[in-house]
Amino acid sequence: MNQGTIKRSTLDDALRAVASGGYESIGLWREPVQEVGLAESARRLSASGLRFSTLCRAGFFTMEEGPARRAAIDDNRRAIEETATLAAAGADGSAAVLVLVAGAIPDGSRDVIGARERVADALAELAPEAAASGVTLAIEPLHPMFASDRCVVTTLKQALDLAEPFDPAVVGVTVDTFHIWWDPEVLPQIARAGASGRIATYQVCDWKTPLPANVLNSRHYPGDGVIDFATLTRAVEATGYAGDVEVELFNDDIWAAPFDEVVARTAASFGEAVAPHLAPVDSAAAVPAPATAV
Repeated sequence: MNQGTIKRSTLDDALRAVASGGYESIGLWREPVQEVGLAESARRLSASGLRFSTLCRAGFFTMEEGPARRAAIDDNRRAIEETATLAAAGADGSAAVLVLVAGAIPDGSRDVIGARERVADALAELAPEAAASGVTLAIEPLHPMFASDRCVVTTLKQALDLAEPFDPAVVGVTVDTFHIWWDPEVLPQIARAGASGRIATYQVCDWKTPLPANVLNSRHYPGDGVIDFATLTRAVEATGYAGDVEVELFNDDIWAAPFDEVVARTAASFGEAVAPHLAPVDSAAAVPAPATAV
């Protein structure tokens, strides 16, 4: 489970609810980690027995050169350190994956091409530090409706083009069903990502209309909307991807529900909509589907 699904949880709330819900790993968000402190967060994660799957999120470096861009780059450096520390503290099989959201078109600008070029420049600056820390920067393309205010990288192809100059262990991509399900090129691009070893994380949630006024919080439990999880999940599986699958839900109604209720319903929906299309880790002793909702 990605902690964003229970957004109002503290770090302790999230670790307890996810571990007691039968999950094997957790994707954390930086703000709850920073509230506790990095060293203490790592200690608590280690005590939970959970694997660490991703840290959300860094990026947001599309602005012109100047103090704001330098501050953003420095914040990304801190995020790399946080990711490495948490991955080292997680249970065996933890991944050092830092999810990157590129950022929006800067205020007063209409230059989306220039904004994407500055994403490439930021990756070139950060990649050596990620490599030295053993961290994978996972570029997440967001649905085009977020291009003006959140992320100028809107397709898996764009994300892969940005990642291509770098070692796949250093710069990969996030495959998030909410953002890429609509793309007519998604299947060949998933295959391309797999062939180059660049799928750093696979995230799942559903798309359902009508969208609310705040479209950011319009993600639904797997199976409640129109996304074809069978086709997308099988495509990711066919690449040989063997990492955790995260459920990440941004939804005001879900956030208002009790954490344990959300954890249980998430596992059940994952078990019905996604898990049947995943190859068991051990065919002789497959883990029950809800426990793999990670």
